[in-house]
Amino acid sequence: MENQYTEEERYYIAKKRVEEIKGFYGNLISYIVVNCFLLVLNLVTSPQYLWFFWPLLGWGIGVLFHGLKVFNYSPFFNKEWEERKIKEYMEKEEQAKKTWN
Repeated sequence: MENQYTEEERYYIAKKRVEEIKGFYGNLISYIVVNCFLLVLNLVTSPQYLWFFWPLLGWGIGVLFHGLKVFNYSPFFNKEWEERKIKEYMEKEEQAKKTWN
């Protein structure tokens, strides 16, 4: 299945991709800066209880999934899986049409 995109469509696809990557790096930089601040705040105010790990962990999971999505790494629901499922549903729909007619 070959896609024939015009130059303008290719430009918009590439632009969207660059914006997604830029958004990820913005999220990653915010994650690092804010969590460094929280670490310092935690160590200054209550060093006996290290609570900064909780936002670090929670936000870190979000950053991880954001990165996986942006860089198209999905071990389970990847493009091949999507194509197989689309083909499967199209075949089922075609079979259903044949039985109705």
